[in-house]
Amino acid sequence: MDDKLYSVDEVADLLGLHARTVRRYIREGRLKAVRIGKQYRIGRRDLEELTGDPEPGGRSGVQVEVSSIVQVDGVDRHMADRLGTFVVSAAQSGPAPGRPVHIQVVHDEEGQRMKIVLLGGAAATAEVLRLIDALLGEGGGLGQGGGLGGGGGLGQEAGDE
Repeated sequence: MDDKLYSVDEVADLLGLHARTVRRYIREGRLKAVRIGKQYRIGRRDLEELTGDPEPGGRSGVQVEVSSIVQVDGVDRHMADRLGTFVVSAAQSGPAPGRPVHIQVVHDEEGQRMKIVLLGGAAATAEVLRLIDALLGEGGGLGQGGGLGGGGGLGQEAGDE
């Protein structure tokens, strides 16, 4: 049968998730399901849509996922907030809406250290890394000491404060 229906427990077993997580996906609209009596049933196509499995005859390509941690020293709270906001918003408006880069920014105020954790596809993650390098690298305005240590803004050069 082409339109096989799965129960919540079957989907949870197939995906290695808890049944509550599958039900939450249904409530949030991430997984389409039909209610039959008091139970949800999930169609094969809907399950494939959630997991990203290719359609028959489609490309069965390998998915690449990259995780990176960028550490930036000498960053005060103000600069960490601005840099984190800039990187996150730039990544969200990037060219790959189908496969977003998940970004987490952590700032250690005492150690004046910031970590940016990236998780996503190789091309999108590389684009975010290029953006960070352009902002903070040797050629970037912020890497020249013009904003990191002094709490200046993203677009400020040394002396513009």
